[in-house]
Amino acid sequence: QVQVVESGGGSVQPGGSLRLSCAVSAFTSDEYAIGWFRQAPEREREGVACISSSGRTLYEDSAKGRFTISRDNAKRSVSLQMNSLKPEDTGVYYCAVRSSDLITLSPLFYRTWGQGTQVTVSS
Repeated sequence: QVQVVESGGGSVQPGGSLRLSCAVSAFTSDEYAIGWFRQAPEREREGVACISSSGRTLYEDSAKGRFTISRDNAKRSVSLQMNSLKPEDTGVYYCAVRSSDLITLSPLFYRTWGQGTQVTVSS
């Protein structure tokens, strides 16, 4: 059974940085897209960044220039480096895997989800 496990959340002041990590296990294919999603209180889950097995990336507009998604296929892991964090970045961040290698920020296309990790940006 495919498992997705996130780590690296925490609390940081505005302007600070955090690095999230995601480990994927038991996935039979090597070609699949992985995405990071954020769910703020009383808001729908939204895509932040995603990456294909070949390294193609897609970012939400507010994440461009501040966040960087990277992938290590050998380790079946993905990281999200978040810099210049803002209070509006606060939320639970989820890592998810889809069975296709096509990148999309829509959570509807992702099949397997992690439990999430809390990110809080506050002074």
